[in-house]
Amino acid sequence: MNLTYLIGTVCAFLAMLYGITFTGSGLDFGLLKNFADVTSVLIVVVCTIAVVVASFPLPMLKAIPKHFAIIFQTRRYNPVAYIEELVELAQVARKNGLLSLEERANEQKDPFFRQAIMLIVDANDPDKVRTILTNDIEMTSARHDSVIGMYEKASAVSPAFGMVGTLIGLINMLNNMDPSASGSSTMGKDMGVALITTLYGCILAHIIFNPIASNLRTRDEEEVLCRMIIVDGIMSIQSGENPKFIKEKLLTFMTQHQREVSMGASDTKKKAPGKSKAKGKK
Repeated sequence: MNLTYLIGTVCAFLAMLYGITFTGSGLDFGLLKNFADVTSVLIVVVCTIAVVVASFPLPMLKAIPKHFAIIFQTRRYNPVAYIEELVELAQVARKNGLLSLEERANEQKDPFFRQAIMLIVDANDPDKVRTILTNDIEMTSARHDSVIGMYEKASAVSPAFGMVGTLIGLINMLNNMDPSASGSSTMGKDMGVALITTLYGCILAHIIFNPIASNLRTRDEEEVLCRMIIVDGIMSIQSGENPKFIKEKLLTFMTQHQREVSMGASDTKKKAPGKSKAKGKK
């Protein structure tokens, strides 16, 4: 579960709710009715959705539930785990040859990782292998950019329709102004519509659509990073490099903290057999 997204979004709505209902002497939830307007919903929410539907193909729109699943899922791409797996594959390949990796390839759940292993098992030219894998990364990232662009489009459109609603409210207010006093009775309502539409546009853009786009962008960056690690690791395995050197090279993709965590985990694994032997001697 992506708790940061959930906590941030909920806190934003709660803070706004508190700001609307706080009166100094307590909370008055009756004030919420001042911020509910069907006209504003039609102008901002419905028009924003309509523009997004008109701007993007149906398959991308049908995938919206999958986008939320990606946002809420736990971290899918763990660079450290990929590095450890690649180092292990390098050790197997150095001992038994590249053909011995075919069985390990079939065990991989990540299709990109499985494809990368099979490309070197089949003894393809290294330059061709790198070209295929790099092209796969670029095209996947381009598809992700298209999806992210859909939410960025919605984020840009919703404040625009908020401004449209503001203009509509002001136009109605000016047209209904009458020096005879009786005609100015709708001025407050028209002005309310003018301001509420702007509020709705800001909420949609900055609390709903922008965080979705940012989270999808982060997920894309995580996937691209792991795939770059896979490409470098696979090419190093094909060239027969030392597994220890491969690990050191792949760790350069990580932050200093992640490197320390990875090295600490490796040290723990090395010490564990020694402890078990000591217990056995006793």
